[in-house]
Amino acid sequence: MKIEFTKMEGIGNDFLFIDDRNHGIENHIPYHTLSRRLCDRRFGIGGDGMILILNSQVCDLQFRIFNSDGSEAQMCGNGMRCFARLVYEKQIIRKNEFSVETLAGKIIPRILFDKAGNIDAVKVDMGEPILDPATIPFVSNQSQVISEAVEIDGRQIMITAVSMGNPHAVIFVDSADRAPVLQLGPMIEKNPRFPEKTNVEFVEVISDNELKMKVWERGAGVTLACGTGACAALVAAHLNQKSSEQAVVHLDGGDLFIQWDRKTNHVYKTGPADMVFTGTIEI
Repeated sequence: MKIEFTKMEGIGNDFLFIDDRNHGIENHIPYHTLSRRLCDRRFGIGGDGMILILNSQVCDLQFRIFNSDGSEAQMCGNGMRCFARLVYEKQIIRKNEFSVETLAGKIIPRILFDKAGNIDAVKVDMGEPILDPATIPFVSNQSQVISEAVEIDGRQIMITAVSMGNPHAVIFVDSADRAPVLQLGPMIEKNPRFPEKTNVEFVEVISDNELKMKVWERGAGVTLACGTGACAALVAAHLNQKSSEQAVVHLDGGDLFIQWDRKTNHVYKTGPADMVFTGTIEI
């Protein structure tokens, strides 16, 4: 079976997009198996994840994402920006703001244009941050997990737990560049206090409206960027009185602008999304 795909990246977070609105691919091979095969950077195409374009009965389209290890994630902010640009440019959707069904709920992306009418960026309404430990999920007796100690390898690591439809453990560090991402990332990801595992963000506060972040993604490891992680980082920084309600978040792959509108309690993320290449692969 031949599969057409598009590879896209959002500030270095790269994904393989497949249109399976007729479910022909799913009937041929399980998505989790296909994701492991295609995302392999030596024996496949290579990517942090595989994203499916699907029909929805409750929104304009449905978005499903499988990590490179085959596990399914609830949502991905960088992937959603790429998804929005791709379906707009392919005229699958003919409006610049639309609704997308995800396992994290309904997401509203909006295509932004420059003065010449070219796509400049994508702004995504990421919804409300979840701070209730049971819903994140995170094992805690507190009503919110703001700078709570978690024992990791005999050390007490202070984390703030936030869900943006997927779980995040935010850790504030003096230097993002010197943060022990490879050492602590996998241990925190699999810590039993996170029953569904977690993404891990190491955040350096540069100023009231500027953060720098390194990320260990659940199911993918170190990546150049994480959109939901950038949102969680801003929420955590504001809850810890380390930043204002909006900030530029610097990641290895580029910058994202994050806003937390406290009136609506919605978090908005704005950033680029670019095509890398298209192709066909035999499976």
